[in-house]
Amino acid sequence: MPPTPPVIEYHEFETPTVDDQGQIIRRQACRAARFVEDLAGGVTLEMLAIPPSLFTMGSAPHAGYEDERPQRPVSIKAFFLGRFSVTQRQWLALMRTKLPCRFPDPDLPLERVSWDDSRRFCRRLERLTGRPYRLPAEAEWEYACRAHTATPFHFGATLTTDLANYVGEHLFAGEPRGIYRHGTTRPGSFPPNAFGLHDMHGNLWEWCADAWHADYTGAPLDGSAWESRDAAFRVVRGGSWHETPNHCRSAVRLKYDPAERDEFIGLRVALTLPA
Repeated sequence: MPPTPPVIEYHEFETPTVDDQGQIIRRQACRAARFVEDLAGGVTLEMLAIPPSLFTMGSAPHAGYEDERPQRPVSIKAFFLGRFSVTQRQWLALMRTKLPCRFPDPDLPLERVSWDDSRRFCRRLERLTGRPYRLPAEAEWEYACRAHTATPFHFGATLTTDLANYVGEHLFAGEPRGIYRHGTTRPGSFPPNAFGLHDMHGNLWEWCADAWHADYTGAPLDGSAWESRDAAFRVVRGGSWHETPNHCRSAVRLKYDPAERDEFIGLRVALTLPA
């Protein structure tokens, strides 16, 4: 029997844009389609619709790092992405076991989760719901983070610690010096981007489905995950609570051993529903 189609509702919210001094210059009213997945014991998972589009992935010459090039157009199909990183409460509700998180609190995002653990979570979620949950492809992740922006951050020209959780003692542009929180923050502590997604900059790196490649030469242009038979590493995206703002940019990427469990890495789930 096919799964019951999710009940789609609409979520209204506001996202800010800042200048290179970190000052808010605009607030945009936004709306996103969403549905809520019931896990167990009243624990839920909120998924937001990410619209299809063509976007420019990566960094231009003389910006970012070499592994963020060459820039190229990528076509993204519609999909859903978790509004937040998976929390410790959500993991426990589904997996019935705890991970040894550095910051144990059921309402904090899950960390010290490996790529292999993350795949197991997706498979368990698929068995529960009948829907094909998965990790996002790297191209999907960057597109969802950017939310139709081309600036270093979806918030604009820079980042501040009023907008994200990172090491605010380091500066990116002309913003004021911020704070260093020395740990993760609860989902929803900071404003979302224009797709309604929270913590796409900082808090935790997030696993993607893709094998690590040293740059984008030969990468697929259809938004699919880029695999490799002999891949030793997987991709993480987004930066963390322990990173400088430069390492929290929309285009930044990092390679990691898929078996590694690190207090800087979490996960966010994706889903493509049948047409």
